Amino acid sequence: MKTGNAKSSRPLKVKSAGIASRLFPIVGIGASAGGLEALEQFLGSVPENSGMAYVVIQHLDPTQKGMLPELLQRVSKIKVIQVTDNMIVKQDCAYVIPPNKTMSILKGVLHLFKPLETRGLRLPIDFFLRSLADDLHENSIGVILSGMGSDGSIGIRSIKEKNGIVLIQEP
Repeated sequence: MKTGNAKSSRPLKVKSAGIASRLFPIVGIGASAGGLEALEQFLGSVPENSGMAYVVIQHLDPTQKGMLPELLQRVSKIKVIQVTDNMIVKQDCAYVIPPNKTMSILKGVLHLFKPLETRGLRLPIDFFLRSLADDLHENSIGVILSGMGSDGSIGIRSIKEKNGIVLIQEP
């Protein structure tokens, strides 16, 4: 739901049920395990004050400590944060899913879960992008970088159905 006056196309921030509803665009970025270079190129080109938030879902080894936030911070002009449960999404920040977690968003808040699926059957990009589409509708943006699997294809379809924007890296 967008609100605003006829002179401004920028949505207003609204408080709902004690949680701030963020009406700025949130970009969900999906990448395979080998997508570090594409993520660095993408986040390295994001300006400091884009007015958007960026959420990175990468296929990570569940047994390794997550180093992705530190690696991306080296090239990014915006703050890069590893997500903790119930983290509120803010503009001009990038959020990275931790290893061995599934993530969703509801009312602008990131929620982490232990994966129920076995390692080879997980689709964390689809899961997050579908929740992003449901939460933000036309303010949701899905970006798929690198990879050979189908994870992300259902999520971007959900975003498109809610009038959001979808971008795919050219192979």
